[in-house]
Amino acid sequence: MLDTCKPKSACNLPFVYNKKINTAGTSNADVPLADPGMYQLDITLRRGQSLAARDRGGTSDPYVKFKIGGKEVFRSKIIHKNLNPIWEEKACILVEHLREPLYIKVFDYDFGLQDDFMGSAFLDLTQLELNRPTDVTLTLKDPHYPDHYLGIILLSVILTPKEGEHRDVTMLMRKSWKRSSKDLSENEVVGSYFSVKSFFWRTCGRPAFPVLGFCRAELQSTYYQNAQFQTQSLRLSDVHRKSHLWRGIVSITLIEGRDLKAMDSNGLSDPYVKFRLGHQKYKSKIMPKTLNPQWREQFDFHLYEERGGIIDITAWDKDAGKRDDFIGRCQVDLSALSREQTHKLELQLEEGEGHLVLLVTLTASATVSISDLSINSLEDQKEREEILRRYSPLRIFHNLKDVGFLQVKVIRAEGLMVADVTGKSDPFCVVELNNDRLLTHTVYKNLNPEWNKIFTFNIKDIHSVLEVTVYDEDRDRSADFLGKVAIPLLSIQNGEQKAYVLKNKQLTGPTKGVIYLEIDVIFNAVKASLRTLIPKEQKYIEEENRLSKQLLLRNFIRMKRCVMVLVNAAYYVNSCFDWDSPPRSLAAFVALYRTFINV
Repeated sequence: MLDTCKPKSACNLPFVYNKKINTAGTSNADVPLADPGMYQLDITLRRGQSLAARDRGGTSDPYVKFKIGGKEVFRSKIIHKNLNPIWEEKACILVEHLREPLYIKVFDYDFGLQDDFMGSAFLDLTQLELNRPTDVTLTLKDPHYPDHYLGIILLSVILTPKEGEHRDVTMLMRKSWKRSSKDLSENEVVGSYFSVKSFFWRTCGRPAFPVLGFCRAELQSTYYQNAQFQTQSLRLSDVHRKSHLWRGIVSITLIEGRDLKAMDSNGLSDPYVKFRLGHQKYKSKIMPKTLNPQWREQFDFHLYEERGGIIDITAWDKDAGKRDDFIGRCQVDLSALSREQTHKLELQLEEGEGHLVLLVTLTASATVSISDLSINSLEDQKEREEILRRYSPLRIFHNLKDVGFLQVKVIRAEGLMVADVTGKSDPFCVVELNNDRLLTHTVYKNLNPEWNKIFTFNIKDIHSVLEVTVYDEDRDRSADFLGKVAIPLLSIQNGEQKAYVLKNKQLTGPTKGVIYLEIDVIFNAVKASLRTLIPKEQKYIEEENRLSKQLLLRNFIRMKRCVMVLVNAAYYVNSCFDWDSPPRSLAAFVALYRTFINV
């Protein structure tokens, strides 16, 4: 979500890099640039040196993002507790315009809403020599604190002009763009996309999603030129949407830990567990003073890829007032597990001691997705009929846990609260249904953002409440709360666009701004009734408690009042002994005398 303004030219940017290259040869800046889309950039992310510490223990958990033209094209793995990380990871990127620099951004991974910014730099592609490996040293900077030294990132890059087949494919795409919508058939557009995709498989290996997403986006740009052609593009819309669909649900039940490592001086630990699958994160509750904790907690992950993935699991010891201690880690390879079956796993913790006992179940899921408003499941008659058939009364006993289908259109917000010193905000939305949590993109420097996103969920309990929260993205700290709405599913009127007034965190009063939503709910009434007999699902995704300035001020005022009462009482007693008021002092003397006489 974090992005910076794209400069008009690379030379206007404040961050520079030092190249370690031979002086022989010429750079791209000295030769005419070829047609856009004609370069392949191969990058090897080597290592980082002297990176900034962002955690309380004086370390960081760094990872790196590459961006071109505002689009993320690569993300590295996370190196835990290391200020001099070694990645040795490779990326293959299609470059359309050499005038657009490659942005490198480093973040510290934190289990929470926002990772910490560690610095950024850029690589001017026009200064690279063609077909020549180049070692690059990038100095990281923070635009808010340009004088702070944040370390360096070392890369190896090679820029190669692409010709032959790739040029043919590129020209095919460009001819398609220039042709009118009525002359361009759906098969040609889909064929163009798969031609580009097959090229990447042959030249770069498995391509990253953003690269193919770029090709899809360019091909899709022809749809909106003509409404007639838009109706012919269902098949390409399916291709575009495929990368966002949930292919299944991974249910993990964290049962217990056995013989965990003692991290405290009393020979015990206060363990908790973190789970991560891609960008989905969960955290268990803390079990105090035990080496054999019993959690009995369940977490649901969504699979976006048919081949599965790897769930990273880390165990930690909670320490109040300082950085939590690392107990150990393990992984679950989902591709090795069979679907529709519960697996009991006893996982040995690496880099530590003890075991974790889990139950892991892979199940198919109803179609759920994040997409643009142009891709609407319920507006397509065939898809709507399929969803209605899935939740018809005739399918009562098919997957009792799948009660219904929820589609949320997050359209726009108006009049949001100012959160930045510039008089603007960088708002984004978090849409939550129980333990399912999805986010929109960030609209920068805007108090009236338009997101135009569709979120779809499968409903487990019709009595659940949909929560939509608006935050302000901040580069170097957790996101600021701007407003929230909570909507019971049973109160939703299908297909009606409504403006909801944003409320405070406790939902007790309004805050500034409104958000426009359109929501549809389809559910099986019999399944929903049966689900009512089962206890409500516990919500495990909760915001970390943050220090509230207003609460701190209120508590300070209360404490001040209590202290002033004691001070005034002391002044009053002292005035009695000083005979400032003879009647009052005499009355106090008589009362004190009678007290002593009675004692």
